[in-house]
Amino acid sequence: MSIRHTTKSRRAVATASMVAALALAISGCGGDDGGGAKKEPGTSSQPSDGDKGAGQDTAAGDQVDPNVKLAQVKGEKGMLLIVNAVTRDAGGFVTVQGELKNQGDTPVNPSAWAGTETTIVNSNLNSVGGATLVDKVGKKRYYILRDTDGRCLCTTDMSAVQPGKSTPVFMQFPAPPSTTVEVDLTLPTFATTSLKISG
Repeated sequence: MSIRHTTKSRRAVATASMVAALALAISGCGGDDGGGAKKEPGTSSQPSDGDKGAGQDTAAGDQVDPNVKLAQVKGEKGMLLIVNAVTRDAGGFVTVQGELKNQGDTPVNPSAWAGTETTIVNSNLNSVGGATLVDKVGKKRYYILRDTDGRCLCTTDMSAVQPGKSTPVFMQFPAPPSTTVEVDLTLPTFATTSLKISG
C-alpha cells in the first residue's frame, strides 16, 4: 500500500511539474512584450506596397510623414536620399527616417551603404549601417547604434532598388548633447547634408 501510494504521489508531482513548465513556456512565448515595451528596430519586416522595395526592414519608417522633406541628397547611380524626420528620443538616441529613391535607369545594389567597418558589414548585409552623424560644434562623430551581436539599429536586408522605385529607411544613433540642434548626416555614396534635430 505504501509503495502504491508513493508511486501515485510521484506521478501526481511529475504531472503537476510538467503542466507548470508547459504553462510557463507558453506564457514566455506570448504576444505581449511586457506591457508596452518598445519593439527593437531592425527585428521585423514590414510588407511593402507597389512603390517600395520588397522585404525591407523599415521598423519605425511607417510613422513618418512622407510629405515632409527636411533634406534631399544626391548619390551615385541616380540615387536620391530624402530625409523626412530627425527625432531626439527620451531613450538617449536620435532616429533619422527617410527613403532612398532610384531616379536612374538601372537597379542599384545597396551593399555600399553598409560602409567598410567589418563588424557592421558582416552582421548587416545590404543595410544603411555605414551612416554617421557629425556634431561639428562638439567635434564628435556618431556611428549607428548596434546590439551585442553587431546588428545595427537601422534598415537591413534591403534588395536592389529598382528604377523609379523607393524604399523607406531608418537609422538610430546615440544622441548628441541636448545643446546640439544640428548635425551632418553622411551615408556612403551620398553627399553630406546638415539636419536639424527635433524633440
